[in-house]
Amino acid sequence: MEISDKRGFGLFAALGTVTIWAGFILITRFAVQGTFTVEELLVLRLIPGALLLAPVMFRLGVLPRQKTWARSAILMVGASAVFPYLVSMGLAFAPASDGGALAPGMLPFWTALAAFVLMGEIPGPRRRIGLAMILVGAMLVSLWQIIAGSEVDAWKGHLMFLLGSLLWAIYSVIFRQSGLSPLHGLVIGLFWGSVLIAPLLIATGNVTFSRVSLTDIAVMIVLQSFIIAVLAMFLFGYAVRILGAAETAAFGALTPILALLGGVAFLGETVTPLKILGVALVAAGVFLASGILSKQRPATVS
Repeated sequence: MEISDKRGFGLFAALGTVTIWAGFILITRFAVQGTFTVEELLVLRLIPGALLLAPVMFRLGVLPRQKTWARSAILMVGASAVFPYLVSMGLAFAPASDGGALAPGMLPFWTALAAFVLMGEIPGPRRRIGLAMILVGAMLVSLWQIIAGSEVDAWKGHLMFLLGSLLWAIYSVIFRQSGLSPLHGLVIGLFWGSVLIAPLLIATGNVTFSRVSLTDIAVMIVLQSFIIAVLAMFLFGYAVRILGAAETAAFGALTPILALLGGVAFLGETVTPLKILGVALVAAGVFLASGILSKQRPATVS
């Protein structure tokens, strides 16, 4: 395959990844406002994906070896259960446009902070400008809801978005140090999320599916598990291998924008110029913080 062809597939994979990420926010907001509970969505995300990838689990194993118990716990349930639960719960309180800016949009900021604390990494000047833009934009998005008061409990969702994003950033740094492949990390998370977290979710009594049809359940399994939990991870890993981490991360700037546009177009959400400015600052900050402008494009693709 020609290098240009590989790069084209890499760009397509990166665009598909951020589109699925934005779709997760929009679909989850729609579902929790309708007939699904957050616990039901997470069960449908975990168990079908674990069953689908069971053969891969047996081949790769489900234990992160030679890790401290704290790091192992984060690798086992951080990405598969904790992050999606907090973001999904936040979407029960706050609009999707807020979730796009405060959950994936804040990831570069939290990741840089986690990398500094855990690894001593210091971002360069251009990345620091991007991180500052993300922080200012996120404050504008959050303060708009508090001042306007259009969503009374939106601040609860904002806190959950920020906490979920912080935990995902810590997971990302630990995962990068772990030496695990994206596929291995995925199956570890799906296995332990299904074994440890799914029973706890069922024990809450909020997993009854009493308000949804079998068709609704089937559609949500395809969307939440097969597309959002599994396909997005494959596309992300492929994009990183072809384009590199910086260029792939730059595509993340589209997620807050797509979530904002989708929230308006499909969910009827209302936005103001101040909120649009906040989302735009977050998106621009994500692009700068990705480090792509500081890296030269490789001449070949392996």
